[in-house]
Amino acid sequence: MADDIDKGAPTLNQVAQQIRHYGLDADPQSVLVAVRLVAAGVMLGQAAEVHFARFGLSTGRYRLLADLEDSAGEKSPSRLAASLGVSRATVTGLVDGLERDGLVIRRPSAEDGRSAAVVLTARGATTLRELAPEHFGRLEAMVGELSADERATFLDLLGRIVRGTSALAE
Repeated sequence: MADDIDKGAPTLNQVAQQIRHYGLDADPQSVLVAVRLVAAGVMLGQAAEVHFARFGLSTGRYRLLADLEDSAGEKSPSRLAASLGVSRATVTGLVDGLERDGLVIRRPSAEDGRSAAVVLTARGATTLRELAPEHFGRLEAMVGELSADERATFLDLLGRIVRGTSALAE
């Protein structure tokens, strides 16, 4: 799988040729890094879905459960949407499935009885606790070939790249 990122990805020479073809003034290496990063993101997303499927979850469902656990087990749907970076409709769909599986419940908010709160159930907390050893072990293994210094550098670089993603989305 490690070499999969190279399959179908352009080479530095191909990117340079494309840039010249369109008469652009762009750095071929910058474009190649961005293209490969997007490809890596797709691969990571697919691998994460396979990983979470082992536990009957999706990446979104896991993130919602983990967010609830980090929030003392209860949060409003709008706050969940904001912290997960998704729409309220997406949260509703995730909560519907998690509620069917008994991992969360909806109840009137303790702060405002008119609105709902999503609450992590004991079964949801147990699911997170049971998957934690394998989950964190696999995450650690995923970056196991990097030294501590390389991981620190990667985190710095990744932070800078993430701050630049608005250039792609705007």
